[in-house]
Amino acid sequence: MADSLELDALWEDFHRVVNMTSAELSAWLRVRDAEEQTEPLPEQAGSETGRQVLAILQKRRTDLTDHDLRVMREVVETVTERADLENEPVAEDEQLRHQLMTIGHDPLKP
Repeated sequence: MADSLELDALWEDFHRVVNMTSAELSAWLRVRDAEEQTEPLPEQAGSETGRQVLAILQKRRTDLTDHDLRVMREVVETVTERADLENEPVAEDEQLRHQLMTIGHDPLKP
């Protein structure tokens, strides 16, 4: 488990890059996975990482597991590498936007 300062920094970084609410992310994961004839069960919608981000958003900091911390680090790293956090929004790159939204970051959201 991370020490208190490291956990605080990770918590802040995670909530800085994950700018979608749990309701927004849940709805996006369901829409993203919906097919013409079927829609997945809510708890099965989206990628595994997207579902893990959703679960983390619904937790208190004191309830985080080591696995949650690994997912949080991965999400922070991915968003930091792939998104231009200083110069958003990037409306032209819809594919990148949708990929980032599956882990809770909407580049078009202020």
